[in-house]
Amino acid sequence: MGSATLPLGWRARAALTALVVLPLLEWVSFARIEHLLVRLGRRLPTRRVDPETAARWVDRLLGRLPGPWAFSCLRRATVLFHLLRAAGYPIELCIGVRREAGGALHAHAWLLHDGVLALEPLAVAERVALFTEIARFPSGGAGAIT
Repeated sequence: MGSATLPLGWRARAALTALVVLPLLEWVSFARIEHLLVRLGRRLPTRRVDPETAARWVDRLLGRLPGPWAFSCLRRATVLFHLLRAAGYPIELCIGVRREAGGALHAHAWLLHDGVLALEPLAVAERVALFTEIARFPSGGAGAIT
């Protein structure tokens, strides 16, 4: 799909997306964030990159950031959703919930590529089926950004 190294411009865009968009997750609905990401994706074309290499880079980036930028499944999925869709991949972001026997509610966000679970570590991928999907983006059912 792409080379094993990420262009500097792509890395800068990933960092900018994380720094600007991720704090919004605390105060703004994901539907509004999706609208913003789609608009940004149309204005700032990104060349194709290898999705697995991109995911590892984003994981490292979020693993180093504090507070509203720190690693979480939703933050990871949001950054990858934006960057990979802008690069032309038909990525979808799903949000799901599950309730444990004791009543605790857990949520998870994950990505689909052509309808198939993508870019999840094996240990997490095995548990995704336990979640009931409550939202999927893009909400309009649109394909990749062109």
